[in-house]
Amino acid sequence: MAFSAVVSAAEKPNVVIIYADDLGWGDLSCYGNQAYQTPNLDRMAKEGAKFTSFYVATPSCAPSRAALLTGRFPYRTGVPSNPTPDAGRDHGIKASETTLAEILKPEGYATKIVGKWHLGHLPNFYPTRHGFDSYFGILYSNDMRPVMLCRDEEAVEYPVVQSYLTQRYTAEALAFIEENREGPFFLYFPHAMPHKPLAASEAYYSPETRDDLYADVVRELDASVGEVLATLKELGLEENTLVIFSSDNGPWYGGSTGGLRGMKGSGWEGGVRVPGIFRWPGKIPEGRVIDDPAATVDVVPTICGLLGIDAAPLKVDGHDIWPLITGTGDGPKDRLVYTWNGQNLLAVRQGRWKLHAAKPTARPRGKADEVWIDPRGPDGATIIAPFEQAQLWQYPA
Repeated sequence: MAFSAVVSAAEKPNVVIIYADDLGWGDLSCYGNQAYQTPNLDRMAKEGAKFTSFYVATPSCAPSRAALLTGRFPYRTGVPSNPTPDAGRDHGIKASETTLAEILKPEGYATKIVGKWHLGHLPNFYPTRHGFDSYFGILYSNDMRPVMLCRDEEAVEYPVVQSYLTQRYTAEALAFIEENREGPFFLYFPHAMPHKPLAASEAYYSPETRDDLYADVVRELDASVGEVLATLKELGLEENTLVIFSSDNGPWYGGSTGGLRGMKGSGWEGGVRVPGIFRWPGKIPEGRVIDDPAATVDVVPTICGLLGIDAAPLKVDGHDIWPLITGTGDGPKDRLVYTWNGQNLLAVRQGRWKLHAAKPTARPRGKADEVWIDPRGPDGATIIAPFEQAQLWQYPA
């Protein structure tokens, strides 16, 4: 069967996915944060499309990344939980899984990952064994020892000074873009921050306000996004480059859920609803704010749709949401958005309703009254139920 591409073979878009680590839904000023500003991500949202209900498949690092890169729920991929340095040899992405890099390579794309991999740290799990031409970064979270900086399949630096990770990753990403300016290229850019331990370079660290280290880290992350956008513009590539920004799950202590209850590791909205920004000048209308739910598992089928690739053999769990992003069509009708915890279903959202799959003895904090819909939301569903909203004594702002 032939599939119609949104773009012609001659104009295959470059693809850049920037994935923050533990960044909350409320951590960006374009999502309402008033404690500090994120001007570059704000501009990206202003010049593209911003989802208000964008979800990860699970509220933890590694499974979320597996879902993003395959378009499939984590339990299918071999990464239902976080691999750690002392994990068994079989803990990592399955060889049978097809990553976005493996999809794009046959289409003529140069592929690179800069940053945190976390889909297995033994050789058979390395990014270079799963479609990426090259790799520069750390194999797992920055709080797992030993933290080693790797290039392709070799450890090149230990110990790592984490305060320079964002800076060094950015330089590596920009070099890849410049080297592949003739395109097409796929850059997967999963940052280490703002995962704990927090670290910022001297240019952004504010020692006089130690409590604002989280803000320092996010501001440096925002600046990194700005450098990527500026480089694309300088090289004349921005009108043929799709840039996607999101986060792997909700925040840990110090980050902001924007008032949603829960945090990293939780099936509540604060644990699984994350920023979702898409920018492609000339293709995505400026200033779109999309309230329909979407998810990171939609990225793979959406890019497949752009290129006319049949995603059916991949058995993806996501949807092609390009019509929703551009405003040329609707999203999936009566969509179910699933949240997983390992092999188990954690929660399901459909429209204004959400089911939490908990033990019979589990009870949400607070009393669930009959008013399930928050009238302040654009469709009444920004906060789905009263006990989805955080109280100050429960989680930090």
